[in-house]
Amino acid sequence: MHLLVIVSILPDGNPSTGYEIANQAILEAYRRQGVQLTLMGFRRPGASVPEGAICLGDLAIENAGASSFRKAAWVAGALRRKLPVTAAKVARLTHSELLTVIKAAGRIDGIVFSSIAMAAAYPFLFSEYPCIFVAHNVENRSAIENADNAHSAIDRVLYRREAQLLERAEAHACEWARVVHTLAEDDKIGLGIARDDRAINLPLVVGRRSVKDDGRRTHDIGLIGTWSWAPNRVGLDWFLNEVVPLVPLDFEIAIAGRFDGTVPRHAGNVRFLGRVESAQDFVHGSRVLALATKAGTGIQLKTLETFEEGMPAVATGQALRGVSYLPSNVRKADRAGDFANALIDLVDKERSGRIGRLDGAVFAGTQLARLDEAVAAGLARLRTAQIRPGDFRAYAADLKASA
Repeated sequence: MHLLVIVSILPDGNPSTGYEIANQAILEAYRRQGVQLTLMGFRRPGASVPEGAICLGDLAIENAGASSFRKAAWVAGALRRKLPVTAAKVARLTHSELLTVIKAAGRIDGIVFSSIAMAAAYPFLFSEYPCIFVAHNVENRSAIENADNAHSAIDRVLYRREAQLLERAEAHACEWARVVHTLAEDDKIGLGIARDDRAINLPLVVGRRSVKDDGRRTHDIGLIGTWSWAPNRVGLDWFLNEVVPLVPLDFEIAIAGRFDGTVPRHAGNVRFLGRVESAQDFVHGSRVLALATKAGTGIQLKTLETFEEGMPAVATGQALRGVSYLPSNVRKADRAGDFANALIDLVDKERSGRIGRLDGAVFAGTQLARLDEAVAAGLARLRTAQIRPGDFRAYAADLKASA
């Protein structure tokens, strides 16, 4: 079987965001099933193109590092084209142009949309090929949360518009796809497909090979994430504003990951490191990890990584969505005071050797086996799929008219 996998941004060999890490795990699962994959998407300026991939052009898509002018241009383009902003960024090819590019790749048996942005930008492909839709999150819910947490009336209006259009795009993707993969069981409810047998959850695994603990620690508490993504930023702001003031000043706190704009005001014991060369080294340098998720949908890749590495951690309930059990060195806490107290307790125990790191191999192995089963089930369903007759361009026009 030959599948075309459509992503927003082609992988550059150093996955750092949750989206990129999840895509890598899913692609590897398809390859373990013997599937031939051709990737198609845009390239970050200056990045390399994976061998055999179809590059649709250079595109700087992330909010992090984008100027105010560029962001305004994205919004203007989305309003003009009546698309969600996330889709307008990538809607650069016409119907005929994209089909010409795809046909040049040879015979394909189906398409995997691993991005609602690309599915919303090029919806006509659902009527051209049997499709699998991978819903990394319930994106319309994330947009609603962004609206609720927006600091200006204009941002609230724009996020609510985004939520409305994304909800419509996700509904149509779920309706037309032959298989819908979610990354958290709860997302089936959010997408309205909880009772649909086409909906198959993918239990993910980060897949980084665990490294023996050398005992070196560079900080007491570590946080890592893509902070330019608004749901992650909600959790970071909560941690900085409500948890950090309750933590002793002699606790060194390090925060790694891409940022949009200047870093927020923070206490003297907090260091912002930006994007680190090795996320695994950063994690290993932490005594305890803080999984301070307070918004968003989908599974948290940093939670999976923490469990696979056997790291001590404190996690909110939202950081644990899609996870069935807590390792013995992980604490759950949702209130700021409880979260801070759990961090203090675990750091003290780690410093004195009363708590340490666990072997995460069992957890990782179980997740990997379940992932392979889910991907195999999706492929079996796709093989029996038939393309629906009709012109899907009518849906694309309807989607634009709904803006």
